[in-house]
Amino acid sequence: MSALLSVRGLTAGYGGPPIIEEVSFNVAPHEIAVILGPNGAGKSTVLKTIFALTTVLSGAIEFDGADIAGGKTSTLVTLGVSAVPQSRNVFRNLTVEENLDVGTYAAPPADKVATREKVLDLFPDLRAKLRQPAGELSGGQRQMVAIGRAMMCEPKLILLDEPTAGLSPAYLERIFDLLLDIRKTGMTILMVEQNARQALQIADKAHVLVNGRNFASGTGKELLADEDVRRSFLGGGGE
Repeated sequence: MSALLSVRGLTAGYGGPPIIEEVSFNVAPHEIAVILGPNGAGKSTVLKTIFALTTVLSGAIEFDGADIAGGKTSTLVTLGVSAVPQSRNVFRNLTVEENLDVGTYAAPPADKVATREKVLDLFPDLRAKLRQPAGELSGGQRQMVAIGRAMMCEPKLILLDEPTAGLSPAYLERIFDLLLDIRKTGMTILMVEQNARQALQIADKAHVLVNGRNFASGTGKELLADEDVRRSFLGGGGE
């Protein structure tokens, strides 16, 4: 299967020394791919670089056959890439319905009402809160709004930066379950996640970064069973 997203030898940063160096990986269509690693490994920088929010120093990024390295964020959205940042990812003073509508501005879906219904079918908690300001919702519900808004432009690829950060254990499990449901709709997910063990349990592929470079790659099951990965990132060796 050809890759939907291909990152090859990517070196990037924010104007100073590079944060990531020679990073390479592929993401296949309809896959949940996870980027793991310790704090400061460059995980979020990879997502930001794909979404044209950093400076590409060398390497290549191809999405759906198109070269997107160093492109514009607005262009990426029209190509089918959507992103959810870790923080400040909802418009707190806008209602849930208005937040979802914002997701259609850059790349309107063919049928906005039908698309919103699909999103609300995935996130039924939001149906009764459509006219409630997003700032009044719980952290888990705000994350649902943010992901739902990213889905409103019907992207091929969603980039998620720490989707379970700061959530209660109950909502953490729900978000992981929802990501599996999103994959079933045909969308592809690339996410950064600190809850490594849970992320590997749902990941089709996972890529570990250390000090801004590739450390390990494999299926979720392979990395769960990898002694070096378990010892360094999962809190222990073999059981």
